[in-house]
Amino acid sequence: MALELRNFEKVKDGKYLKNYEITYLNKSGKEKKYEIVSRRELTCAEDLGAAPSGVSIVATCKGKLLLLHEFRMGVNRTVYNLCAGMLEDGESIEECISRELYEETGLQVREIIKILPPSFAAVAFSDTTTYIAFAEVEGDFEDHTSENEQIEAKFYTQEEVKELLETEMFSSRAQMAAYFFAYYGL
Repeated sequence: MALELRNFEKVKDGKYLKNYEITYLNKSGKEKKYEIVSRRELTCAEDLGAAPSGVSIVATCKGKLLLLHEFRMGVNRTVYNLCAGMLEDGESIEECISRELYEETGLQVREIIKILPPSFAAVAFSDTTTYIAFAEVEGDFEDHTSENEQIEAKFYTQEEVKELLETEMFSSRAQMAAYFFAYYGL
């Protein structure tokens, strides 16, 4: 017997996240309740993951990888991360890439190399999907972040990234991008 969706219900409406409880019939025929969060208003299970909400940017400049060393409130620590952000209403993915890169680093996009189709950002507890973009960037670092962000942006060589991978905490997407950059180039 396959898992079968039985009920889909919003249980909390936060400022940025909405909490839903989903009831399934498991393989044994017993009810299983599962909680998820979404950035979007969902009306039914078919809405899950239906619309991308943001982008993560794998950016390079002259053979170096851009990494952000940023404080993340959700884990109460500073981690290495990719430049990333949420799509604004009416904004194209290309516009979002340029805006987020500028806001978080002061840099400009020289060339968007590839934008991958949306993928799930945290499949265990959220339906949030984001694009992964690869870009060559240029310019000088400037801080345009909000008062609620603490971000240090820097370019790293392959050897520097190899060292960071052994000693520092990363977001999972940044860690994967950093690994492939360090050992295979991008």
